[in-house]
Amino acid sequence: MKVKEIADLVGISVRTLHHYDAIGLLTPEKTTQAGYRIYSNKDLETLQQILFFRELGFPLKKIKEIIHSPSFDQQEALEIQHNMLLKKRNQLDTMIKTIEKTIQHSKGEIQMSNQEKFEGFDFSHNPYEQEARKKWGDTAVDEANEQTKHMTSHDQEKFNEIYRRLAALRNLAPDSKEAQKEIHAWYQLLNTIGTYSLDAFKGLGQMYVDDERFTNNIDTFGEGLAAFMRDAMACYADNNQK
Repeated sequence: MKVKEIADLVGISVRTLHHYDAIGLLTPEKTTQAGYRIYSNKDLETLQQILFFRELGFPLKKIKEIIHSPSFDQQEALEIQHNMLLKKRNQLDTMIKTIEKTIQHSKGEIQMSNQEKFEGFDFSHNPYEQEARKKWGDTAVDEANEQTKHMTSHDQEKFNEIYRRLAALRNLAPDSKEAQKEIHAWYQLLNTIGTYSLDAFKGLGQMYVDDERFTNNIDTFGEGLAAFMRDAMACYADNNQK
């Protein structure tokens, strides 16, 4: 099957499949002389695995490590994913009950204890942050957390404006003059809230792709924007190192 056929079948974008190919996550079995990607049934099975892992919150880098490991066992992975999804469903079921009871409580129909109001919430495990800390250390992650913690609505609009301008440029080369001008503005804006070294700035750009919370938020301004910003931020950091 060709890439457009896969995209239509699965419900993901062609750009996403191209990105998976570019990072070595899912490379189609064949490429024709005309440059068309041809996906096999085995490729489809791998894509299903990737999407199961994504649904469970795994960053793309970790998915790549898992499925390309010599010890990877597809059947075992499916069983683990099944168990994890069941646990996720149970948590969601509990949260649904909590919100239903909260609606009744707000109408005066029942009384809820403080403990009941927070049943189903679980902030004890954050796989994205742990993965980021392993790779880049604490600095980039702490700066990202501080950025979010102290942002005002006015700050958020400044961020959104640069996101929109970058989204309009995302079809250009990341090292283009126009892209680098906006990335410079992005670097300056981040440093009005925190203190970013060039290395931390580059690491943050990588997090925009590896951590799907960032990817999903940023790509609301334009599909592929997170990956474009990652590349443009890496160029900026490399070009401005003394």
